[in-house]
Amino acid sequence: MQQLVKRNITQHIQDQKNKFPIIALTGPRQSGKTTLLKNIFKDYRYISLENPDVRAFANEDPKAFLNEYNDKVIFDEVQKVPLLFSYLQGIVDDSKIMGQFILSGSQNFHLIQGITQSLAGRVALFKLLPFDLSELNADNLLEDSFTNTCVKGFYPAIYDRDIQPSVYFANYIQTYVEKDVTELLNIKDLQAFRTFIGLCANQAGQLLNLSALANACNISQPTAKNWLAVLESSYIIYLLQPYHENFNKRLVKTPKLYFYDTGLLCHLLKIKSGKALTTNRLKGNIFENMVISEFQKQNYHNYLNNEYYFWQDSHANEVDLLKQTDDGFAVFEVKASQTITADLFKNLDRFELNASPKKVEKTLIYGGLNNQNRSQYKILSWKSIK
Repeated sequence: MQQLVKRNITQHIQDQKNKFPIIALTGPRQSGKTTLLKNIFKDYRYISLENPDVRAFANEDPKAFLNEYNDKVIFDEVQKVPLLFSYLQGIVDDSKIMGQFILSGSQNFHLIQGITQSLAGRVALFKLLPFDLSELNADNLLEDSFTNTCVKGFYPAIYDRDIQPSVYFANYIQTYVEKDVTELLNIKDLQAFRTFIGLCANQAGQLLNLSALANACNISQPTAKNWLAVLESSYIIYLLQPYHENFNKRLVKTPKLYFYDTGLLCHLLKIKSGKALTTNRLKGNIFENMVISEFQKQNYHNYLNNEYYFWQDSHANEVDLLKQTDDGFAVFEVKASQTITADLFKNLDRFELNASPKKVEKTLIYGGLNNQNRSQYKILSWKSIK
């Protein structure tokens, strides 16, 4: 299975395969995990635990199963047979072979649970998300219009097979999201869950309002919290946490909600074209979502282990993204505008004032195409994030 777009994570996985007995790769369904692993580990056997016959063998007789598949094996959707994790621990502890097993799974909760309980210290864990901007740029697949890019999204099949985003995402929700939901939760009313996902889309780029989500779906707050956790563990949404250091001001402590993929987000919001997005009231939120998610994707794909936050005080002064540096902060303001005006820098300046005397690196990421280095700011096109 040939990989069309080179994935940035490839080299980092190759770097670790001789240092850990197990490599684990997680990420959303259809993000390209199987293709990537088959390309990296060409001499490994590939075993999918989605296959009911294979899964039954593994569940009923794990010892015999692992005698059959005991070296240079890729186990896909391994979280479906959780008892394998403890058996793998014994095998790799005895063999001391590096890169003996490759694990892959699309349900983060069960995969991470299995690793932390049985395989801690034995696994190099990676996350593969849909394409990032630098991957598409490298293959000349990135348009100059951020509106078209947001609507198209970043899932490999859309680029590899030239599928219309509206067709792809309608099937994605029905086939994958609801499949994960029914496996993780006993939801009898899938329509209510579809409504819930749509309401999450309307909150993208905003402070999470759990009570509003619960009330609108006529469910309890604990149920809404569980449903949100399922969307997180299936890599549909994530919560960006606020930075809490108090610069003598009251700070917001509620996370902001984002989608990993803006194509799915636009589909849920019924935005079907870049032209439609241009005039949509949520254009700024969707652009911000794409940019913030880009930092998350490049963080995982380049194995950086950075921690990102946003900052907002009780007067709604905020910076969209914040990262601590050795001597202060790197802060980012995200604006869909293609015209640079002095007003776009005010939140960055306000944060610098609050953070004084710590050093603050200030960057504006905007909807235009030209980069600039000014004396106090870096101005970065959305296409140039790296």
